[in-house]
Amino acid sequence: MDAAFVIEQLLNGLGYGLMLFMLAAGLTLVFGVMDTMNLAHGTLFTAGAYVAATVHARSGSFVLGFGVAVASTVVIGALLEWALMRRLYARSHLAQVVATFGVILIADDLVRLVWGPATIPASAPAALAGPLHLGGDLMYPAYRLVILTAGTLAAALLYGLVNHTRIGMQVRAGASNRLMAQLMGVKVDRVFSLVFAVGAGLAGMAGALMGPLSAVQPGMGEAILVPALVVIVIGGIGSVRGSFVAALLVGVVDTAGRAFIPPLARALTSPAVAGDLGPALSSVVLYVLMAVVLSVRPTGLFPARG
Repeated sequence: MDAAFVIEQLLNGLGYGLMLFMLAAGLTLVFGVMDTMNLAHGTLFTAGAYVAATVHARSGSFVLGFGVAVASTVVIGALLEWALMRRLYARSHLAQVVATFGVILIADDLVRLVWGPATIPASAPAALAGPLHLGGDLMYPAYRLVILTAGTLAAALLYGLVNHTRIGMQVRAGASNRLMAQLMGVKVDRVFSLVFAVGAGLAGMAGALMGPLSAVQPGMGEAILVPALVVIVIGGIGSVRGSFVAALLVGVVDTAGRAFIPPLARALTSPAVAGDLGPALSSVVLYVLMAVVLSVRPTGLFPARG
């Protein structure tokens, strides 16, 4: 196991973590500002991946597919908030979970109806199909570097929006004390609609970027929703900063576990045992990380104030 392989896996983990952050940021803002659980957020990730793959295949332009995917998920998110989520704000978390889980089931059936049950092809742009030489023996896929750059820019823009704009101040006020913010004249419902649309766009962006690296298929949003929820819990519910740090931590730990634990198991045990033990251990390392963090800091790494 050479240094180039270790660095490659570290970069893969950072890229995966940034995609998790895009998905988790919308979830944590929604829950932090309006105390609303939205399990259907993964559906927006799926929509972004499918729309980007379809437009790219038909137009030949990855950039166009990416732009249409983000715009489409913003519109879908705004419609979902207007048609359903506004009716759930005053309901219990159980009602919100049940209702948004129903949206997942409906969306998965719609995906199968439109695109079929099979995986559809999604490719990176031809200009970014090959590797780049980063020094020494390290060759790294150009497209993954684009993901790292896009994820970093999205995180920086979201940080600027939340911490250095008037809208961000209203978002933080609503997250800290919704009633007081309303009494001070903040239109929290309007702010939430904007937050929901921004979160939907980030989820669509993550889906569009991850499509060429993973299988674009029904249910892909639910698969990535679980680690996104782990990110929110580890980072601290309602904390964007916590979600960012936790997403990078989860991305690196999860990727490292899947890359290094199976070879280690094969080196320490027989092939028959390693074939079962390696994948099993690598799949639970994420939850071990969550248990360790919560045992030390029960409210997460950076809990939101209020």
